[in-house]
Amino acid sequence: MSQASVHRPGKLLTLLVLCWSAGVTLTACSGDNKPAEPSAAKQGGTTPAETTLRTGSNELKAIVNLSENQVKAIKVGAVGLRAFANEEETMGSIDFNQNANVQVFTSYPGKITRTFADVGDAVKAGKPLFTIESPDLMNAEQALVGAAAAFDAADAALTRAKVLLANQGMAQKDFEATEAAQRAADAAYKAGRNEVRVFGKTDAEIDRIIQTRKIETDLVVLAPLSGRVTARNAQPGLLVQPGNAPAPYTVADVSTKWMLAYVPELDAPKYKVGQPVKVLLGAYAGRVFEGTIKVAGESVDPNTHRKMLRAEVKDPRDELSPGMLTSFKATLGAPVQSLAIPVNGVVREGDGTMMVWVTTDRRTFVQRPVEIGVTQDGFHQIVKGLQAGEHVVVDGAVLLSNMLKTGNAS
Repeated sequence: MSQASVHRPGKLLTLLVLCWSAGVTLTACSGDNKPAEPSAAKQGGTTPAETTLRTGSNELKAIVNLSENQVKAIKVGAVGLRAFANEEETMGSIDFNQNANVQVFTSYPGKITRTFADVGDAVKAGKPLFTIESPDLMNAEQALVGAAAAFDAADAALTRAKVLLANQGMAQKDFEATEAAQRAADAAYKAGRNEVRVFGKTDAEIDRIIQTRKIETDLVVLAPLSGRVTARNAQPGLLVQPGNAPAPYTVADVSTKWMLAYVPELDAPKYKVGQPVKVLLGAYAGRVFEGTIKVAGESVDPNTHRKMLRAEVKDPRDELSPGMLTSFKATLGAPVQSLAIPVNGVVREGDGTMMVWVTTDRRTFVQRPVEIGVTQDGFHQIVKGLQAGEHVVVDGAVLLSNMLKTGNAS
């Protein structure tokens, strides 16, 4: 029996004095002696509970006898089998899905002129994030305008040369030279268009530049994917260089998140890529976020002797924030059948002992220690201490424990 039960006889004298005035009968007798018969008033079901401590065969038992009215305040049920999910639970934290978290740099140096999004804004792929004044773009557009003018002149010269050649007004070698010049101008023109196109300009924008001969110095930087702006370091007037941290913008697809955990090396073999996980967070009590283990680290940290696990968690409403602490349960196999009782049928004593109240007649209740395993869906798994079919208090066990401690039915 637990230490808590061993200490109870030491409190009998104090309890006797208290209960004498409260009308509660306390008896301590050997296992071979019969308890005193209840009075006629008690049999009528109108008196307080009778709490009894009995010793016998080197075992101390705590017993509570309830009246008919008191029995109505509790609920009794049979111990039965229940399927418990074969799960392992550990701690972790939330992070962005780094496979869909992009730092957006400019491909060319320049000065930021405008910004179009702030942290937390939703953006679509291909939509502008910011613009820079780019000398490289200006040079490319100037070269394109010159190449377009040279091509127009060379094309017009070739048209005239064809007429002259047909009327024998031009020598063949002069015509061939004009034709070669036109082809060179055409190649330079096409190269100029491609060079400007590299900066993200569309064909319509390129045609407008050529027609208007107006140089557009602003280079538009577009969102590479649809998602949410998670960081911004851009402001008008800031000089930026390609690849220089910090990135002007960071955009992430927030429909999925990572759950990172570090499990003890002894537990590491239990986890496999592809196993489903249930992620629980204190910020969303009662909510379960579904995920799947995507990465199980190949090495163990020599200092902590832990192995990294990474699960991808569905978050369609973007409710999970990086840095949040989580607990997660990984399904390791088929459910396990085990004895179980509701959580309200188990009382945790001060020394950590888990106690239940067993009855055979629904009037007399005997306290008994049990060992519990996992707790799922409002039920404790009973590892030791009960047998299938035994009747126990399944709701209100704490009331009986309080009666035993105070010696009354209040």
